[in-house]
Amino acid sequence: MSSTPIAVFDSGLGGLSVVRHLRQILPREDLVYFGDTARVPYGIKSRPTVAQFALETAGFLLSFEPKLIVAACNTASALAMDDLRRELPVPVIGVVEPGARAAVRLAEGDPLAVIGTEATIGSEAYRRAIRALAPEQPVVPKACPLFVPLVEEGRDCNDPIVKLTVETYLAPLRAQHVKVVVLGCTHYPLLRDAIGSYLGPEVHIVDSGRETSLAVRQHLREHGGLSTDGTPGSMRCYVSDNPQRFEQVGSRFLTEAIEYVELVEPERYVNVPRLPSTAK
Repeated sequence: MSSTPIAVFDSGLGGLSVVRHLRQILPREDLVYFGDTARVPYGIKSRPTVAQFALETAGFLLSFEPKLIVAACNTASALAMDDLRRELPVPVIGVVEPGARAAVRLAEGDPLAVIGTEATIGSEAYRRAIRALAPEQPVVPKACPLFVPLVEEGRDCNDPIVKLTVETYLAPLRAQHVKVVVLGCTHYPLLRDAIGSYLGPEVHIVDSGRETSLAVRQHLREHGGLSTDGTPGSMRCYVSDNPQRFEQVGSRFLTEAIEYVELVEPERYVNVPRLPSTAK
């Protein structure tokens, strides 16, 4: 198992912010990434649709015989994790639970906030995960739907439109004196500086991608799955649409050039038969 890759999927580009942390924390691991760019965004779709798309993208990744799959998509982690863990023959780690654990630890009982897409916030997945760890923990949810298009347009943290949007969405959180804010969308780390500047240095910002990468490392250590190869791991990216844009914009998420991107035709991931699931 140590020689097989870690597979990662997202509805589009955002999951590359998780891959960035995986490459830093687990530099010897081979990574295979699938971005479902033809069907992005997942954040405005229904739970059954998200579950279907997540199972199809993960099904495509099974062809690489991964030792583990990371659902690097907050919407899929919020709405489809039970389906993924029930149907897939390999362990699946999402971004919600690791982010919730870090938030509870840092909040120490003070109010914490979760910001994300409408679907992620509406699912209450973070609230449930947090309350499972700390039943009395105050949680303030806030949907910030314009953050994703701002990031994908290439607007940075110094852009006046970004600053105004951050202020508009996060003013209620600052008024409630939250101690921790969870970035509940993989696009949001690219706006971290603007978010942190507005909320102030006393507010802890939790990047669920980093926490997820630490959870992946812990899981592989516990199950003897860490790569024993002494060379740097490889990375291959696959997309369901527009590989040129993915390569260009995705490098901003990854903070390095993307060297391998392949377009995947629908027949390779839509309704792909999956291997029988096993108890995990």
